[in-house]
Amino acid sequence: MTQRLGAMILTGGASSRMGADKATQVWQGRTAVERVAALAAAAGADPVITVGAGDHGLPSVRDEPPLGGPVGGVLAGAAALKQAGCTQALVLAVDAPTLHAEDLAPLLEALSPGAAYEGLHLPMVLELGAIPADAAASWPLARLVERAGLARPVCRLEVATRIRGANTLDERAALLACMPRDENADKSGAD
Repeated sequence: MTQRLGAMILTGGASSRMGADKATQVWQGRTAVERVAALAAAAGADPVITVGAGDHGLPSVRDEPPLGGPVGGVLAGAAALKQAGCTQALVLAVDAPTLHAEDLAPLLEALSPGAAYEGLHLPMVLELGAIPADAAASWPLARLVERAGLARPVCRLEVATRIRGANTLDERAALLACMPRDENADKSGAD
């Protein structure tokens, strides 16, 4: 069977540690959700959807229950991607807009049923059929990764912080300081 990759961007958190919606934070001229969506599309994902509340200009589904945790978001996104004819999901967090294509390559190249970096649960690539039938929104991501049988490649230390993303203003400032200047930021004059 031919694999079809879709992507879900988890946007359903409360952003309480950031103090503002992480999806709409501007990173060198583009919002976090725009940066993550562009990366997903460049990786070959189609469709790219958001999971959570709010309109971010992409097809979206609500997570169940709202603010119920990332596995609830993954389950809601997986259902929508299956309905769209996808067999695999690239699962991305909106708070990691500093990801690069090469960060995703080991996950996208992993054998069935997919992969997530050791010690990190997102990003992940997951065959939708590998999601356990008894998976619950209340599960921690680690349980979903384990029960789905995902490979756990080692994450290079120099990229782990970038992959982990930003949940606080201090983490955001540190990541922005490390980002190479983006041509979009030069054109817009944004940070």
